[in-house]
Amino acid sequence: MLPETAPASMAGTIGRTEMAKATWGGKVIAESDRCVVVEGNQYFPADAVKKEFLKPSGHTSICPWKGTAHYHHVEVDGLKNENAAWYYPAPKPAAAEIKGRIAFWKGVRVQA
Repeated sequence: MLPETAPASMAGTIGRTEMAKATWGGKVIAESDRCVVVEGNQYFPADAVKKEFLKPSGHTSICPWKGTAHYHHVEVDGLKNENAAWYYPAPKPAAAEIKGRIAFWKGVRVQA
């Protein structure tokens, strides 16, 4: 159940998965059975992500109910996927469950 501060349209969108795996450039970037699912995105625990594939990015974006997202580039074998990973270091209360977890997009394949 979502906290009252999350929009009503988000009902039923926070959950947990069994095993999930993120791959890009032929490499496994993250793998875990402890992901949290929000809006269809798998949020991996930070310790399940291979940090050697993440590079710093100064990009941020704002979600009205989750807060400010920060990004990483994903880099594999010299190929860079800009801002392909994001996380919420200090999410709003409605999204507290994803604090510090990392999600992927922009061609990173996530299977659950």
